[in-house]
Amino acid sequence: MKDRGRTTGVRSERAVLVGVLLDEPADADEPLAELAGLAATAGVRVTAELTQRRQRPDQTTYLGSGKVRELAGLVAHHEADVVIFDNDLSPAQTRNLERELGVKVLDRSEVILDIFAARARTHEARLAVELAQLEYSLPRLKRMWTHLSRLKMGIGMRGPGEKQLEVDRRLVEKRIRDLRREIDEIHARRERQVAARHDHMTVSLVGYTNAGKSTLLNELTGSAELAEDKLFATLDTRTRRWRLPGWGPVLLSDTVGFIRDLPHRLIASFKATLEETRQADLLLHVADASSPLVDAQIAAVRSVLEELGIDEKDTLLALNKIDALPDRAARDAVLSRYPQALAISARTGRGLPALARAVSDCLGRGFRDVDVLTDPGNGRLLAWLGRHGEVLSRHFAADRVTIHCRIPAALLGRISEADAEVRPHTPGRTSAAPS
Repeated sequence: MKDRGRTTGVRSERAVLVGVLLDEPADADEPLAELAGLAATAGVRVTAELTQRRQRPDQTTYLGSGKVRELAGLVAHHEADVVIFDNDLSPAQTRNLERELGVKVLDRSEVILDIFAARARTHEARLAVELAQLEYSLPRLKRMWTHLSRLKMGIGMRGPGEKQLEVDRRLVEKRIRDLRREIDEIHARRERQVAARHDHMTVSLVGYTNAGKSTLLNELTGSAELAEDKLFATLDTRTRRWRLPGWGPVLLSDTVGFIRDLPHRLIASFKATLEETRQADLLLHVADASSPLVDAQIAAVRSVLEELGIDEKDTLLALNKIDALPDRAARDAVLSRYPQALAISARTGRGLPALARAVSDCLGRGFRDVDVLTDPGNGRLLAWLGRHGEVLSRHFAADRVTIHCRIPAALLGRISEADAEVRPHTPGRTSAAPS
């Protein structure tokens, strides 16, 4: 695991996990199960866990003083290299804990940032991760300069360390400005790219990390994208063509998974990556029905969507991994809490035909039943209608053809620009012949 430039040897680091349970929903049996998954994804071996329930965190060490002593004993007994908190610590709390424990202390955000840094593959994702890491590190620069404490800071020795710290701070601030400018340019370019696809309906997969979104994308589109049973296996948006039965092609996008308490700086940094989600015609929220924390995970995703300002967008909830539930009673219990949800299994294909029909119905709400009148020789328009709508009938009369079709309302303006007239369809107005 990387830690602000520090590298480890071949041996996996040993970690003690710590959770201060405030008001967050947590599994009563395994409150640190998700943190353990994050640690495993980061390549750390968990040797012990410690929890404490408090009304509010201690301002100095987050834990109470007695728990800090207990934690120090666990660190010594298990020869741990790192302590990982399932909470966000202030720079001062981290510094105080490292002094008390004698090992490095990481918080939840730092572990997530580390995983994102290891998983980022594209230039855009790497920039977003670097920006988030620098914004996280800026208030912690003094902690990263703890090696200066080994210098004799007496008379005549006060200048170099503080001067170098200020130089580093200015360098970090400049790099943050440069990264924001470059990411803003990428965001503007991505907005133009996504907007250019307005002649296709778009569906965006959203959901908690490791809910099965990539597996579902592969199953629906016949693609072979990476789909691992790991947290944050997908960081970059991937868009594939999905031929929706009885509908035609739509664009289906897979996006980065969300997580409880996802660092705000990461949401901001990945704004360009999430542009597909912001402009999608429909969100397909994929949840892991087999998780004991499925309710909290669904709530966490909805919270992130609200933060992105897209919580009002049309959304279908798909309860994935329904085949992994132990029995019918467990399945019924989950479905009773979400009666409008669709029960599916991306792994076995169960429920996917019903999912496709539901997506068609939702997208269809944005369609219009119209008659398009044009010249029979307008082959480009006739082909375009066949690609982007559903042609129901054609009627030829004199030098005009009337095409009865269903077309996205957003595309009606493009038809009128193509030397054609658009009218609302009135049944029986023409004796239409099948196309």
